Order: sequence, then structure tokens, then C-alpha cells
Amino acid sequence: DVQVLRAFLEAESYDGPSLIIAYSPCIAHGIDLANNLRQQDLAVNAGHWGLFRYDPRKVDSGENPLHLDSKEPSIPYRDFAMTETRFAMLERTHPDAAHRFMEAAQHQTRAKFHLYEQLAKLAVGEGDS
Repeated sequence: DVQVLRAFLEAESYDGPSLIIAYSPCIAHGIDLANNLRQQDLAVNAGHWGLFRYDPRKVDSGENPLHLDSKEPSIPYRDFAMTETRFAMLERTHPDAAHRFMEAAQHQTRAKFHLYEQLAKLAVGEGDS
């Protein structure tokens, strides 16, 4: 994937500490690891996992150091969540609570995306006092 390659290249070229955080399903998620890439795509498309990069060197050239690689969530959060055992189990055992949690997660993923989108659009130095 191009996004992960860019993240690794930027992190490796930075003269200082770098941090890469990746979504990686485990056995507790109930995912056949042969479908790991598909699951990662679902997580991103539902807004569960955002793709962004932060490169402080960009400030020196007047650019915003935050780059949002994700697009706005394009599938319902529930479509992602029900593919993972940890969420599907709640649906089976406590459907009313699961419904409330899915609605809250849907709202939160969209709000989080819009916040990151606004932050990535800020001009460098904007908000400084």
C-alpha cells in the first residue's frame, strides 16, 4: 500500500525518533489472517482506523505537518464491526447495548474524521498567540 510505504519512508528519513502505529487484527478479533488486508481496508473505510502522517519538517517550508491520507468514512461503522468477533459477540449477547454503541461509534468516527480534516487544513502558525 502506498500510504504505508510513504509513512515508513518519512519515518526512516527523519533525524530523530519516529513512531508508526498500524492496525493489525489478532486472534481475538476472529479474523482469518489471510484476510488481513481486507480487514484493514474495512477499518479505514468505516472510520475505525484513520490514515494520517505527521512530519514536523514540513513546518520549515510553511506546510502543515499533518497530512490526512484517509477519505471520509464510506461504509457504516457496523459493517466493519460485525466482521470482528469482539463486536459481534456483544451484538449476540446484548443487542440493545450493541445498537447504542454502534450508533455512538458511527457518530464518533465521523466527528473524528472531520476534526482531523480541519487540523490538516490549518495554515502553519494558525492559532499561535
